[in-house]
Amino acid sequence: MTSTSFNPIQTQQNALTANQPLALKQGQVFHGTIKQLYPDQMAEVQVGNQKFVAKLEVPLKAGDAHFFQVTGTNPQTELKVVTGPMAQTASPSQQINQLLESMSLPKTPEMQQLLGHFMKAQLPISKDQLAQAEIWLKALPEDVSKADALQVIQKMVELKMPMTNDIFQALMSGQKTSGMTTIMDNFAQLLAKDTALPEALKQNLMQQVQAIAKPFEVETGSLMLARAIQTLTNNAATISEKMQTLALLKEAGIVPQQATLQNWATINDPKATQPMQQAGQVVQTILATKPENASQLIEQLKLWTANQNFLTNEQKQQVNQLIARFSQLPVTKQTLDVFAKQMQEQLLKAFAQNTADRLFTQDANALSSKEHLLSLIRQEAASPLQNEALMRSLVKSSVESLQPMIQQMITQADALVQNSMDSKAMEHALKTVLKNLGVSYEATLNSKSADLQMIAHQLKPQLHTLLQETVITPPLKEATEMLMTRMNGMQLSSGENGHQHQLVMQVPLEFFGKKMDATLQWNGRMKDDGKIDANYARVLFYLQMESMKETVIDMQVQNRVVTVTVFNEHTDMQSLAEPLKAALKMGLAEKNYQLSGVFLKPFDKTPADKISPVVEQREEQSGVDIRV
Repeated sequence: MTSTSFNPIQTQQNALTANQPLALKQGQVFHGTIKQLYPDQMAEVQVGNQKFVAKLEVPLKAGDAHFFQVTGTNPQTELKVVTGPMAQTASPSQQINQLLESMSLPKTPEMQQLLGHFMKAQLPISKDQLAQAEIWLKALPEDVSKADALQVIQKMVELKMPMTNDIFQALMSGQKTSGMTTIMDNFAQLLAKDTALPEALKQNLMQQVQAIAKPFEVETGSLMLARAIQTLTNNAATISEKMQTLALLKEAGIVPQQATLQNWATINDPKATQPMQQAGQVVQTILATKPENASQLIEQLKLWTANQNFLTNEQKQQVNQLIARFSQLPVTKQTLDVFAKQMQEQLLKAFAQNTADRLFTQDANALSSKEHLLSLIRQEAASPLQNEALMRSLVKSSVESLQPMIQQMITQADALVQNSMDSKAMEHALKTVLKNLGVSYEATLNSKSADLQMIAHQLKPQLHTLLQETVITPPLKEATEMLMTRMNGMQLSSGENGHQHQLVMQVPLEFFGKKMDATLQWNGRMKDDGKIDANYARVLFYLQMESMKETVIDMQVQNRVVTVTVFNEHTDMQSLAEPLKAALKMGLAEKNYQLSGVFLKPFDKTPADKISPVVEQREEQSGVDIRV
């Protein structure tokens, strides 16, 4: 089985429920049954599970089924019969043909399929909507099924979306579970070859594509930075090793070109006191403190050290010893300068040493190890976006270096990142890719805390800018529009229906040369306070992987009891999954969830509507791509 698209977890085939009033519009056609007659040609009509009272143009008999057309809605619903009474023995095709004749609609296979679908779904649809939908069904590409297209058209009708080609194509693209990686690759290749675009726009787009394609590159750069600092602060390192390392940091723009082995980590006196969060701000605070405020400074330093989770207990003890020695000295501007330099050296060594073990960790201020290190060696403050750019520049300079020592360092850094793969790493990768894609950036713009600079660098707003360029080539424009259509499809496929919410995300992932398409479809409900109810949910995770090929993971949560079903044709799934069940059970228990069971099934033994989610991923070395 090859799953190219997904069906909604909670289908709206029968959307007309008792708690969701039926909203009819003039001109719509639907299939209903007369349940009860009232005086003045009023009648109770049933459509699916929904009942309502309407005025009939002509008297009818209770129990008969008809195709009705809405002729008025104000002040009351008025209906006319489009077809005669449907006998219980009449086949669906006979009923459909009778409707087509009465409405003067063409008896094409596509029109018959449309009416059959909406008759079964018990949904009203207008003549204009039918005409437009028929055009779409006739023009479907060979690799798109009519069943998928009918689901999309149904969603457009249900959610009262405009029946435009852009929305139809976006929804068709958004429900696919594969192809995102191919679309991204095609766009990246055409962008790289383009010579007509403004250089600044092209470089920004290339950087964003690179950030999506390599979600762990910043972490590789962080390890390179830590290793470089360890080399520069290591008394046993040779002058040659230190010079090569310093040259690398200069080329990446991390230290100034005039930096020397003696002053590469110099921090100038601050102009004003800063909040003490980053390690560099600790040194700045010491330099800015007046001698008469030394006692207050010491308390601040002790508090910062105690709350810094990047430091080990031994390192905290060493920092506190340094603080204690300072407190015994007479406080002058000179002793403060010496103390600041010693604190800087101590923190540089500590954060550089701990980077490898805390690669995907942030402290209470949402700061990573690389941000602490950069704050200790750079005089000017930088935004998170600038820090990430520096790390990518450091990796680029390392890869292009001809020095064997630098090549060895980057190889070791790559290996360390690869060996650090766990649930936190996968969570980080997904967040990084989704953030850089900027699929829902329009909604973010409305937030008071929106980082406009960060949003402007995301891929989707830059694609909007690219499409406005007059010099864009037709192939690149087509590739850009395909990518935009896929992103818009994610937004349109996500939404809410009362308390029920659905979220669809498609993520192109690449880990150490292996590429995969990952589609996440989450469905849950909202509590009265507007927050997600974590006790109940269903999640689908569709994966297209190199080793395990197509895999669908279904996680259902009922009152915090979790059931996981994995669909895959891999014959060794049972033996591969068995050792991981205990870890999954333990991980869920830590979040106050109970694992009911993990079931492994091939696709051909499972109904199509029994599929859905993932909790934790991990890259394997043995050719298996996913860890549940």
